[in-house]
Amino acid sequence: MAVSANRLELLQIADAVAREKAIDKEIVISAMADAIQKAARSRYGQETNIRADINPKTGELKLQRLMEVVEDVEEPARQVPLSLARGRNPDAQVGDFLAEQLPPMDFGRIAAQSAKQVIVQKVREAERDRQYDEYKDRIGEVVNGTVKRVEYGNVIVDLGRGEAIIRRDELIPREVFKYGDRVRAYVYDVRREQRGPQIFLSRTHPQFMAKLFTMEVPEIYDGIIEIKSVARDPGSRAKIAVISNDTSIDPVGACVGMRGSRVQAVVGELQGEKIDIIPWNENAAHFIVNALQPAEVAKVVLDEDAERIEVVVPDDQLSLAIGRRGQNVRLASQLTGWDIDIMTEEEESQRRQKEFSERSTLFMDALNVDEMVGQVLASEGFTSVEEVAYVEGDEIASIDGFDEDTAHEIQTRAREYLEQIEAEHDTKRKELGVSDELREIPGITTAMMVSLGQDDVKTVEDFAGYAVDDLVGWRERKNGETTFLPGVLSDFDVSRAEAEQMVVAARLKVGWITEEDLQPNEEDTGSADAETADS
Repeated sequence: MAVSANRLELLQIADAVAREKAIDKEIVISAMADAIQKAARSRYGQETNIRADINPKTGELKLQRLMEVVEDVEEPARQVPLSLARGRNPDAQVGDFLAEQLPPMDFGRIAAQSAKQVIVQKVREAERDRQYDEYKDRIGEVVNGTVKRVEYGNVIVDLGRGEAIIRRDELIPREVFKYGDRVRAYVYDVRREQRGPQIFLSRTHPQFMAKLFTMEVPEIYDGIIEIKSVARDPGSRAKIAVISNDTSIDPVGACVGMRGSRVQAVVGELQGEKIDIIPWNENAAHFIVNALQPAEVAKVVLDEDAERIEVVVPDDQLSLAIGRRGQNVRLASQLTGWDIDIMTEEEESQRRQKEFSERSTLFMDALNVDEMVGQVLASEGFTSVEEVAYVEGDEIASIDGFDEDTAHEIQTRAREYLEQIEAEHDTKRKELGVSDELREIPGITTAMMVSLGQDDVKTVEDFAGYAVDDLVGWRERKNGETTFLPGVLSDFDVSRAEAEQMVVAARLKVGWITEEDLQPNEEDTGSADAETADS
């Protein structure tokens, strides 16, 4: 009866642990068997090959020593010679295992402690595997839990069937949790970890606010209103851009709710974070103007290639547009994905005057004309000596106060000036040792050759090693701010497409690629034709 009671107790323990940890009962029984094997080895010798089997229905334990059948015995504790094995089993073959039943054993304190550690470890691993499998597909969801403990500012959250962590930097500033508090957070990462929590939550993630709006605004949940982008300064201010797929529904009004009920529910969850709800617009200029609310904008100038915009605001709106410590413009930049430069109308006027003065001085020095002529050319929109030299003569002659002779003289002086600059560049290029053959690449000028020489590029083969970014520069975005890293030809008016054509031409010239390499693959063409036919 004692044996039966022990068997029953074994199964009850396995069942209780499986239910508590929400894992398969067979995993617990397997862990117990491993623990018994380890304890048995400590008694019979670590070199002994012992197998423990627990019947999951009856709880009966079988303890066996396994001996491998071999020709020549090298490990007496684990191996048995074939001749002896056939004395026990006439059908024994080399490679088989003979099982020898071992008597029941009483575990000592140390063996029992060791067995307990094995069971705890196995159960913990099974629990972590179950937790990972359950939550790996829930990244991007909002979950509710209870604060289990707080360690060094990090909040450990009990999710019921798992344990998660909100790191200190993922908590809203000045937010304090204590044991037993209910907490809602965004699952931003789930990964396998050997120790510690493996479900990572955040209350500062921009998508946390987006999910809260989805829960509060039925139109967003139903897909009638779409959240296009979110920018947050956690605990302080946030901007969210929304658009309605139904023209009869105002997206901003739907998100605000009756008397602000919907947005206030989100604000309350985010500890009073002020939220600006912005109507999204596919026109970048309109969208950026909306994103800078509540500031008023007088004028914008877009640079689409660089994704940069200059915003001109009235003098009294500058501090409002920039916001406290640059918060408003920073959030607007994150929301729109554009770099935003803000200036007052007075600053823009001063900049325009400076540019006008610089162009006037350029024409005065290059064309050897007086100040009035330089200012007239600048005011007519000419920005470079090249424009003056190669524009149609009638355009200059049609300027008030100019005639054909004046226009001809100005263009002659402009061309002479450009020839002089070209000769200086050519001399500099030769001093740098840049090869003449670089001129054969379409688009490369003598001035560019000087810049290439200063970058220690002297031959077509050297130039062929360039990447397009090396020539025109590239942008890196970190912490919501974009930094431009200039290329060798950034000072010249060269587009990415033109730079790519130059590099390809150089690689063709040195034989790195052939014209055939540039032709589309026949298989690709065939599949494209098939897709076109299907459509």
